[in-house]
Amino acid sequence: MSQFFFNQRAALVSDVIDGTLIASPWNNLARLESDPAIRIVVRRDLNKENVAVISGGGSGHEPAHVGFVGKGMLTAAVCGDLFASPSVDAVLTAIQAVTGEAGCLLIVKNYTGDRLNFGLAAEKARRLGYKVEMLIVGDDISLPDNKHPRGIAGTVLVHKVAGYFAERGCNLDTVLREASLAARSTASIGVALSGCHLPQEAESAPRHPAGSAELGMGIHGEPGAATIATHNSGEIVRLMADKLAAALPKTGRLAVMLNNLGGVSVAEMAILTAELAKTPLHARIDWLIGPAALVTALDMKGFSLSAIVLEESIEKALLADVETSGWLRPVQPRQISVMPSSLRSASVSYQPSGNAEVAGIVARVTGTLDGLEAELNALDAKVGDGDTGSTFAAGAREIARLLEAKQLPLDDLPVLFALIGERLTVVMGGSSGVLMSIFFTAAGQALAQGESIASALNAGLKQMKFYGGADEGDRTMIDALQPALASLLAEPGALQKAFEAAEAGAERTRNAAKANAGRASYLNSDSLIGNMDPGAHAVARVFKALAE
Repeated sequence: MSQFFFNQRAALVSDVIDGTLIASPWNNLARLESDPAIRIVVRRDLNKENVAVISGGGSGHEPAHVGFVGKGMLTAAVCGDLFASPSVDAVLTAIQAVTGEAGCLLIVKNYTGDRLNFGLAAEKARRLGYKVEMLIVGDDISLPDNKHPRGIAGTVLVHKVAGYFAERGCNLDTVLREASLAARSTASIGVALSGCHLPQEAESAPRHPAGSAELGMGIHGEPGAATIATHNSGEIVRLMADKLAAALPKTGRLAVMLNNLGGVSVAEMAILTAELAKTPLHARIDWLIGPAALVTALDMKGFSLSAIVLEESIEKALLADVETSGWLRPVQPRQISVMPSSLRSASVSYQPSGNAEVAGIVARVTGTLDGLEAELNALDAKVGDGDTGSTFAAGAREIARLLEAKQLPLDDLPVLFALIGERLTVVMGGSSGVLMSIFFTAAGQALAQGESIASALNAGLKQMKFYGGADEGDRTMIDALQPALASLLAEPGALQKAFEAAEAGAERTRNAAKANAGRASYLNSDSLIGNMDPGAHAVARVFKALAE
């Protein structure tokens, strides 16, 4: 099964280029007319009086390299097939199309195919009278003893520096010198939790054990240099930052680029950015580039860190404006600001008190919900967004924490219920937290008015139904809660019968073909039949714990 939206494999790279050109914010790109097998993107505002800066390589790294074509960066990008170097003829065609008397600089990532094809093209171009220089970038530090380190995401920083000096009319020697300085000053390392998927290729077996990651990933899906036994974001970022620090000069300010290898969510990239700020390397970082997808490996679930030492010329080049879709302007790392809250609420006033019987009930309920986290999440993943277990567990853990700290008014049930309602709105997210808070708050008010526990709980249910809009039969937790509380109202203290009523109600949700409330209401019957509502299941399990 394909992991991609695409038409035909043979046309994939061309389709990528077309889409990029259509959405170009500067409208400054063009596809070079040539043989269909040759795919070159050039600047429409080409000035042949300046040094041309050409890069490229295999595709699948978008926005590299096409996303960096434009004023202030690349003059042209030569696009090969997925993870395959473009041909000699393709590179030579690009050189001839954009190079004037000022000459051109080829920036090549240190992969054998790229070196050979770009190198031979350079030799042929020189024979034709063109001034051509080639810079090979090898910023990967994952294998320190490797004589030929790979060129990975840090190559973009070299593009930026070379493009800056070319745009300002500097001669080829100057552009080469400054780009070479940038290349020598750059170090990168990548990590991935899983590899990438190639269109139309079968799913491959994982290369490393579950719960581990590959350190030292390239950008072509090749295996990493080492396997590390963790998914912990802090541990991974600290390890990578330490390796970067060891490869860089001991002093000097840095710009650091946080690059998404294609398959990492925005949320995860934000977490990784926060983790980077906790490392010793952070104190040296003047500029942060990203987090963003800059040089990807299709959909690889990984990221890379690149650091460049900030010489004056490099810093000016990095900060200069460009007209490209892929580059992000560096930002200075921010201090986290905290503003005082102005929200005022009617907090529950209470005095902690003891009651062994109530404490036991609270402990059983919270322990049950905490222990159900994974099971409820799995149920919810089939009919919702997969977070019911975590939501209920968060509320349970908060109340359990207060119980353990002896901070609950256990001998004052109206206040206890009100306090539980208050805390649940703070720690439980989504609609579940609000609904449970309404339930306990309303039940506490009924208790304060002298109603029995059974009657008070039914009063809480009534308000929950009113505000939530669900009723019995709508395939929600109410399908278990309502019959259980009705049973308690009829026979106070008969917890076994209440459990049986709750369990029967929960089981009915398994055969319900339509949900009339909650996220499950947006699903078709095929997704619902056979799957129990997680909230109803949680209610049944709570009553089971109380009955035992």
